[in-house]
Amino acid sequence: MTNTTAPDTVAMNTGAPAAGAAATTLTETVMDLAADRDAWLPRVRLDPSDRWYERLHRDGDREIWLISWLPGQGTGLHDHGGSRGAFAVALGVLQERDLGAVRDVRPGEARAFGPEYLHEVRNVSSAPAISVHAYSPPLTSMNRYELVHGRPVRLATEDAGQW
Repeated sequence: MTNTTAPDTVAMNTGAPAAGAAATTLTETVMDLAADRDAWLPRVRLDPSDRWYERLHRDGDREIWLISWLPGQGTGLHDHGGSRGAFAVALGVLQERDLGAVRDVRPGEARAFGPEYLHEVRNVSSAPAISVHAYSPPLTSMNRYELVHGRPVRLATEDAGQW
């Protein structure tokens, strides 16, 4: 995965930090930023080898990421190491699969999730997609899973320094 880490604070309207940012606050943050194309469009890069991502903001309470997805790129099944989160699609269409459903997420739509949530996000369309993600507390690890007989089996744990 191609990574660009921006300074810890970027001059963007990321909203006021909230103590233990609630899912609604995270959702509002990603929706507002996804709708503000001038804030993210000049930063976007497309990488044919893997998803491109850049951290836009980080403080003690939360972090915000911008991710581009070319057709066929995806995350694999993962959790967020105990962090709550939300993501909004700014451009294109992404498909989210959790343990119970598969859904398309379109521009102007967001998904929020709690600290124990497992999902996979993919671009199954024929066009690039851009999304904005927020996590609280900031990510320290992510666990990767494989479904075996319909049950998640942890394959690996990645620490924050690995992405």
